[in-house]
This record gives sequence, C-alpha cells and structure tokens, in this order.
Amino acid sequence: MSSYASDVKKELTSLPVHPEHAKAELAAFLRMNGTLSLHQHHFSLDIVTENPAIARRIFSLIKTAYGIEPLLIVSKKMKLKKNYQYLVRLQQSVKEILTDLDVINDQLGLVTGIPEYILNSEQRAMSYLRGAFLAGGSVNNPETSRYHLEIYSLYENHNTDLVTLMNKYFYLNARKTKRRSGYIVYLKEAEKIGDFLHVVGAVNAMLAFEDLRIMRDMRNSVNRLVNCDTANLKKVAKAAAQQVEQIQLIDKEMGLDNLPEKLATLARFRLDHAELSLKEVAQQLPGGPISKSGVNHRFQKIKEIAAKLEAENVKE
Repeated sequence: MSSYASDVKKELTSLPVHPEHAKAELAAFLRMNGTLSLHQHHFSLDIVTENPAIARRIFSLIKTAYGIEPLLIVSKKMKLKKNYQYLVRLQQSVKEILTDLDVINDQLGLVTGIPEYILNSEQRAMSYLRGAFLAGGSVNNPETSRYHLEIYSLYENHNTDLVTLMNKYFYLNARKTKRRSGYIVYLKEAEKIGDFLHVVGAVNAMLAFEDLRIMRDMRNSVNRLVNCDTANLKKVAKAAAQQVEQIQLIDKEMGLDNLPEKLATLARFRLDHAELSLKEVAQQLPGGPISKSGVNHRFQKIKEIAAKLEAENVKE
C-alpha cells in the first residue's frame, strides 16, 4: 500500500515537462541530490534515487532542457530490503550545464543558495519548489497524522531561500529549523499544505488532502460534541443526586411539609424526577413553568436548609 507522500510524488512525476520550466526544476534536483565527480579530466554527475518515476523525471528534465540523454543505470541494493536503486548519470557538458543552472560557479565551487533568476520569478519558483519537494520533501497523511509537510536541505542558506520562495509568492507561512545534519523548511497548517500541493502541481493530491482533512475535522468536531454532551450529562446527574440527598435529609429531619410551599413543591418534584436537568425541571414544575434561575435559587435555599440541619446533627 503506497503512502500519501509517495502518491503526491507519483502525481508530480507524471506532469508534462515544459521546456521553459525544466531548468528551474532540474536545478533543484542537481543542487540537492547531485554528486559531481572528476575522472581522468572528465566530469560526471550522478543522481541516485530508489524511486523509478523520479529517475525518469530527471532523465526527461535533462533531455528537455539540454537535448542530452543521460545514462539510466538500475542496480539492486545488497543490504536491508534489497530495493532497486536508480542512478541517472550525466557525462556530457556537465560543467556547462551546472554553470548554466548556477549550481556551480566559474571556479567549480558549489552555489548552495537559490539563484536570483529563480528567486525573482513566480513561475520558476513553482518549478523549483516542485523539484525540491521531489528531491527532499515529505508530507504526512492528513487522515492519520498531524498536519506536516517539510523539505530537507543540507545547506542553511538554501533552506532560507526555500522559505523565501514559499512565502514571497505564495504566502504559505513556511518556517525553518535545524534538523540533525541539515535544515528543514516546514508547513503545519492544513490550508497552507493544500496550497503548496496546488502550487507545485499536485492538484489531485491536493483535492484528496482536502477531502481527508474535512472528514477528519468533521470527526473531531463530532467527538468534541459527544464529549461535551457526556460531560454535561454527568454534571446534570451529579447535581441532581446532590439535590436528592439534601431533600431526603430535610424530609428525615424536619419533614417536607414544614418547608415553604414553593420549596416543598420543588423538593417533591425533584424526588420523583431525579433524571431531569435544571432547565427541564423549570419547564415541568407544577405551577410553572418558571425561569431556570428561579429554580436554581430555590435549590440553593434547599441546600442551605440541608447544610444547617447537617451542622446541627454534627453538634449533637
């Protein structure tokens, strides 16, 4: 059974690759997951993933952006679950492509931040965020977990730039924090996570997210109402039980007939209807209905009389 996060990535990898947007998405992949090597004065660039759809996506991005078909190598891991591993290897024009994408500078140093041409374009920002999520993102299932979406970065300034992209154009209220060997940008609000999925193009995943979120919130609301009703019922039952005890004490020590007529009527009615709430007593009381506050006032008088009788019993 696939996870919600893998379903999101599956949808993103199935989106058409547009020539004008391919470079921005590819830049995220290469900056976050690329490994540059030098063999006999020739550069090669490797990107490794266990997701075949992501490997195909990287292949398509390189081919669309630069007209070059990289190698696609499949191997089987020897440890743990022995999953297949997919390696996309670029061996042609490596330096030129990385320089063109501002992933490296003229001195072959890694540019860890997001370049200005992406920071200053809403459309490129969308494409870059898509690549960044595919390269290092995850999102919790809204039905079973707390709302949480994150993208992991190895470099702090790259993480800060991702926050800028998410908040500058799309108002996602993204936040950042340090995470063990790197950094993350994250979203906690359900509405903002849905917005992010829409921004990067995972429309079906966004709609599924919204459906699950609405159902979950509805269940939570029902549970809160049930818990509230249960608490109110317990409160009503406890108050009624105390009133019955007070009335029984008065009946035993002085007799209900010796109470003022209104209090005596209420006391007898309560003994016969211990299950009723204060509001129901007020509506159904013989000679009524009267106000809820009026009934409460009479019960307070009964309580005071019972307390006085109980105090006299203690003295004796």
